[in-house]
Amino acid sequence: QVQLVESGGGLVQAGGSLRLSCAASGRTFNSYTMAWFRQVPGKEREFVAVTAWSVARTVYADSVKGRFTISRDNAKNTVYLQMNNLKPEDAAVYYCAAGRRVSSVPKDYEYWGQGTQVTVSS
Repeated sequence: QVQLVESGGGLVQAGGSLRLSCAASGRTFNSYTMAWFRQVPGKEREFVAVTAWSVARTVYADSVKGRFTISRDNAKNTVYLQMNNLKPEDAAVYYCAAGRRVSSVPKDYEYWGQGTQVTVSS
């Protein structure tokens, strides 16, 4: 069992930065693929980024490539999402998720956090 708790969301102006954190419980954190998704009301959950147990393997959505960076600290059981040059269209509830393989599909993830709101003002 893995429990995930996100933090770091908030209000930022366009062009600004935020760093989201996702703290995981459970001793097998470093065996899970960790991902970030986001969702706005009325739309499906959207893939943002994923990192396998080895940080060397990461995948990003085209919409965030070059602006967002996913990283993980297995010693701290934490995954991060550094978001730079934020745009109004990045505003959403951001969720972290844990799964067994690198995937951009929400159903492939077993565990989800409660989400953290990111608001970007123009």
